[in-house]
Amino acid sequence: MQACAKPYTTRPGHRHPPGATVEKGGVNFSVYSRHATGAALLLYESSESAEPFQIIRLDPAINHTFFSWHVFVESLPPGVHYSWRMEGPFDPQGQGWRFDPRVELVDPWARAVNRCHWDRWRRLREGVRPHDSLRGVVVQDDYDWEGDTPLEIPPEDMVIYELHVGGFTRHPSAKVQHPGTFQGIIEKIPYLQSLGITHVELMPIMAFDEQDVPEPVWEAGLRNYWGYSTHSFFSPHPGYCISPQAGTHRREFRDLVKALHRAGIGVILDVVFNHTAEGGADGPVLNFKGFGNETFYMLDPLDKRRYLDFTGCGNTINANHPFVARFILDCLKYWVQSMHVDGFRFDLASALARDEVGRPMANPPVLWGIELSDVLGRTEIIAEAWDAAGLYQVGTFPGYRWMEWNGRYRDGVRRFVRGDGGMIGEIASRMTGSSDLYQANQRLPINSVNFVTCHDGFTLWDLVSYNRKHNQENQENNRDGVEENFSWNCGVEGETEDEAILTLRHRQARNLLSILFLSQGVPMLLAGDEVLRTQGGNNNAWCQDNPKGWLDWTLVEKNAAMLRFVRALIQLRKRHPSLRRRRFLSGKPQGNSDLPDITWYGADGREPDWHDGEVRCLAFMLAALGEGESHLGVLLNMGDQARSFVLPNLPQGRWYLAIDTGRPSPEDIWPPAEQLPVQQSSLSLIPHSLVVLEGR
Repeated sequence: MQACAKPYTTRPGHRHPPGATVEKGGVNFSVYSRHATGAALLLYESSESAEPFQIIRLDPAINHTFFSWHVFVESLPPGVHYSWRMEGPFDPQGQGWRFDPRVELVDPWARAVNRCHWDRWRRLREGVRPHDSLRGVVVQDDYDWEGDTPLEIPPEDMVIYELHVGGFTRHPSAKVQHPGTFQGIIEKIPYLQSLGITHVELMPIMAFDEQDVPEPVWEAGLRNYWGYSTHSFFSPHPGYCISPQAGTHRREFRDLVKALHRAGIGVILDVVFNHTAEGGADGPVLNFKGFGNETFYMLDPLDKRRYLDFTGCGNTINANHPFVARFILDCLKYWVQSMHVDGFRFDLASALARDEVGRPMANPPVLWGIELSDVLGRTEIIAEAWDAAGLYQVGTFPGYRWMEWNGRYRDGVRRFVRGDGGMIGEIASRMTGSSDLYQANQRLPINSVNFVTCHDGFTLWDLVSYNRKHNQENQENNRDGVEENFSWNCGVEGETEDEAILTLRHRQARNLLSILFLSQGVPMLLAGDEVLRTQGGNNNAWCQDNPKGWLDWTLVEKNAAMLRFVRALIQLRKRHPSLRRRRFLSGKPQGNSDLPDITWYGADGREPDWHDGEVRCLAFMLAALGEGESHLGVLLNMGDQARSFVLPNLPQGRWYLAIDTGRPSPEDIWPPAEQLPVQQSSLSLIPHSLVVLEGR
């Protein structure tokens, strides 16, 4: 774009829609700022431009309607970059206002944002400098979706794969043309298809501040890698684009969505509406603080200089303010309607259940608005049902359609597999959909997103290799990251060449994932766990944008046996509708079957002793749900002694061995055509192993 010799002419414009909208004859700009007394729009030729080519000062008499400031710039082409300056009162203590006409603000509704002149630490150390802000980009909406629509895969059929867009392909071994980008993932779609997953859950891809880290972390050359520091909720992150300076953010992200949909894979976004990159009172002003600090954030009513912090990140979004709730809903609708995403996972979602002073609400308007939205009605919504200030709502999160990351499932499975006593009742509840959490309030097994690992915590291999966290490289003196991981190093902390310990670790990894995919509910797999990726015991690699935080693709060959196991495990789940029930098991016959839908056994074949704290063994038979499906028998021995199990009694046919984690690969899992019949009426399981039988 070349700036004209003469300034662009303007008209008053209109307040809807907010943001920069390309229309016939030019571009309409509109932002919300309730208490501002003046506004100026700054236009730049490009992201690199040191000075604006035009500054448009808005007239409150014609460019201000209700709480919006707006202007129409005639003949302005797409590709222009822009920012805002707002004038108004500065009263952070009394009213919470933080207007400062020196500060350039990035439009909260910008559809694309660039960061060429943004230096967070220089701003914090030296103060505001001219034109040192993030900038929005004027983009035209002319994308050809070629008939693409969201996939609408039933929740009971979902297999979620959580991945980091940058870390998935940034390692040199990924051998992609554009490492660490949306395009890089497109190049790896055949791999995703080969796994059998149905959805990718992308860690934050809305534009975030990579410089938002504590000073010692920044001085060590580390940055905010995970992306839980959003500043522009409508813009894809420029760092994941090939040519963001040209404003290609939307096209590049849409290309990824369209390619994944063609491969039959849905897209879930991890969204961070609980806080922003502006931090607390000592954080920089980027956008929300400068447009409406008192609207967007929870402030201490006695001293509004103080930000209420229920997120551990310096501030908390005032999500149930009517305007902010509308902002969040409009944003979600945009990503569904304009970007075709299939669902959202809400980080620290319980923070969205608080009122403006932080009190938990029985019926939070924003959460019910999301639940009841017609536009979002076919979109998966997943809550991380807790926040950083102790509000824990797993099983009680407001609403009925909301799925939840089931932290109770994660902890229970980890403890059972490492051999804790008194866990058979807990593991039975978790594997059957956590009815103790969900059934009483008319929710379903599909409300539970089951996982044993996620981005936050140990990887699968580290879970079986470390008893304690090793986060020294994060430059926070190992204080960060959770202390209790319910992990077990199998006898040696960290790396070892002891074959017996390595064999046990591989077995434990297979045990954990087998239980995950044998459980009712929605399974979620952390990217890299299928090839035993390690972070060297770091259970909080949020700032490790380096090989520690990346997926090393040489592991695909090195740990091919584990990859084979995981692929076969997902296929086993897919051929058994009885593992993918929408309703809770009852222990009674269902439909035309004479068999109870589930029958529990102890190792001796009789009713388990649910109250014996020393028992670490459990078995069950899951009846086939329909024609063509085989019954399932599952035997679990997580004790440190071998145990003989009496096999569940089949009414007809015989058992075939499908999984035995006590055997080495490739004898640990078999497809139906290769399974051998079990001739005896009992099986001996070695310590810390499980067996799955298919009956036909």
